[in-house]
Amino acid sequence: MTASELKAKFIAFFVEKGHVEIPSAPLVPENDPSTLFTSSGIQPLVPYFLGESHPVGKRLTNIQKCIRTGDIDEVGDSYHHTFFEMLGNWSLGDYFKSEAIPWSFEFLTKTLNISVDKLAVTCFAGNSDTEKDIVSQKLWLDLGLSPERINFLVDNWWGPPGVTGPCGTDTEMFYWWKDNNPPKVFDPKNPNWLEIWNDVLIQYLKNDQGKYEKLVQNNIDTGMGVERTIAVLNGFSDNYLTDIWQSIIKKIEEISGKSYQDLNYQKSFRIIADHIRSAVFIIADGVEPGNKEAGYVLRRLIRRSIRHGKLLGIEQNICSIIGQSVLDNQSNYAGTYPELNENKVKILSILEAEENRFRKSLDKGLNEINKLIKRNHKVTGKEAFDLYQNFGFPLELIKEELNKNNLDLDEGEFEKYKSDHIKLSQTLSAGKFKSGLADNSEVITKYHTATHLLHATLRQVLGNHVEQSGSNITADRLRFDFSHQEKLTPDQIIEVEKIVNQIISKNLPVTREEMKFTDAQNQGALAFFGHKYPEIVSVYTIDSFSKEVCTGPHVSATGEIGKLKITKEESAGSGKRRIYAEIVA
Repeated sequence: MTASELKAKFIAFFVEKGHVEIPSAPLVPENDPSTLFTSSGIQPLVPYFLGESHPVGKRLTNIQKCIRTGDIDEVGDSYHHTFFEMLGNWSLGDYFKSEAIPWSFEFLTKTLNISVDKLAVTCFAGNSDTEKDIVSQKLWLDLGLSPERINFLVDNWWGPPGVTGPCGTDTEMFYWWKDNNPPKVFDPKNPNWLEIWNDVLIQYLKNDQGKYEKLVQNNIDTGMGVERTIAVLNGFSDNYLTDIWQSIIKKIEEISGKSYQDLNYQKSFRIIADHIRSAVFIIADGVEPGNKEAGYVLRRLIRRSIRHGKLLGIEQNICSIIGQSVLDNQSNYAGTYPELNENKVKILSILEAEENRFRKSLDKGLNEINKLIKRNHKVTGKEAFDLYQNFGFPLELIKEELNKNNLDLDEGEFEKYKSDHIKLSQTLSAGKFKSGLADNSEVITKYHTATHLLHATLRQVLGNHVEQSGSNITADRLRFDFSHQEKLTPDQIIEVEKIVNQIISKNLPVTREEMKFTDAQNQGALAFFGHKYPEIVSVYTIDSFSKEVCTGPHVSATGEIGKLKITKEESAGSGKRRIYAEIVA
């Protein structure tokens, strides 16, 4: 089975069960500052799990683009990926365990023709907050699983997606991917049992005090990773042997003259393939390489690819060539993600420009390391880390240069400085993203509505070419990115702030309406975030001043926001500006 066949079968199955297919949300979340990227199918849907009605109904399904950055250093094995596709189906206060579990079983055994004998499941073992999930166990037994194939684990708990938000127990499905007969008794630690699907049974909300409250409705959230599932269905223990990756792998073989089957080079093949595919999708969703946040992740992916190209003996530019092979992978992505073709020229040009920039940086790093060797006849672990941090100079290349001069590196000292840096970054990130829209808190709601006022005002002051290109909200401030070529003048900033606060002081009502997306466009609603919209959308209107397609939380009237103060205006990349603003007393 190919990946495209799996995706088509999944969507068709749940559409037949009354679900509406919704488009993938963008990789960069519009309404969730708790993370840099969309990392799961539930993430864009959090408000609807909390009780808000979704414009297309209570049963949804889709293929969601995801980026997970926590495992970047793990990429290079047979199954970790930075970008991946997640198949999902959701119930928003509609069906629950008694429908979700039998449907999962039906899809696996009837649609995918997996033998019941090759399946096993886990259920929640219970803890001080929640009881053991005997209901899910009984459902699996009634479907024909033997008791020996059901294991109870205390780890069968999912969420919340942020510090606060919806969460609940889950039941995970495992597949015996080996050709031989599976053991009678299921052991989740046996690596031949691979998890392929997860039904999350969302009943709770974790509040900002860390307590669990019952939600107003029971919800279902499922997730099936395309890359892993298609591998196990085809009997591969290596995801990179599937049709998803082979055209990319073959292109790397062509450029490098090396074979993917050579175990000395396999890790580098996987990293290049994974990272360039991820970079292509991230760029397509509007991110450019930079030194902060999503831009830094993108830069790191590209630079890590170049480094592993060098380990394969590739000295020429490779990123745009491999990027082209991702774009040419029509069987997997054509029609599903039109943003790839729409941004093809931009994607390839950014990859090429960033590679040229990094290669120049490598030359500078090479000069620096040779200066250190000449001056001190050694390079300390601290100096090596500074080269790594300031020039992106990889550890392997530092060691290579030292070896040429018969010198060794204290790798323990290097790793200590690297570890300290990572811990500091994680601490800062935890503080930066400690808030989130998952809790729909009052201050976050105020800031989100304020971005609508800011958007409309910027278009009024600067012109209708202004389009939102990103936003980030914490409990302390909002950040709003928009398309505009020139730095705002002090008078323009004063004018924008004045108009926003005039609208706030008028205490205008904020109303929500569900309508066809085409009707929203005809009514002049702004809808610049993302590339595809469902047929029915939510439109938020602020009197005659603002009208936007949106899924975020909003105040009921502008007077609830309070006074807004613009604190900073700066560049956000080529053709983009960025405004920071705070609500002041």
